[in-house]
Amino acid sequence: MALSVSALVLFGIILIIFIRNKQIKVPHAILAALFGFMLNQSTAAKPIQDFLNQVAKTLSNIGT
Repeated sequence: MALSVSALVLFGIILIIFIRNKQIKVPHAILAALFGFMLNQSTAAKPIQDFLNQVAKTLSNIGT
């Protein structure tokens, strides 16, 4: 399944607006979940996962 980046950007912008306005309700949470699933299938998934892994590794090293 190929999803254009523009759709991901659109969902991301809508999600940011809802979060900033503190209006997260059930439909908005569903939108957030769909955004996550679509983002996972995009080419941005690998760099994001690498970044999150590095942050987790750094935080675990700080605690020791």
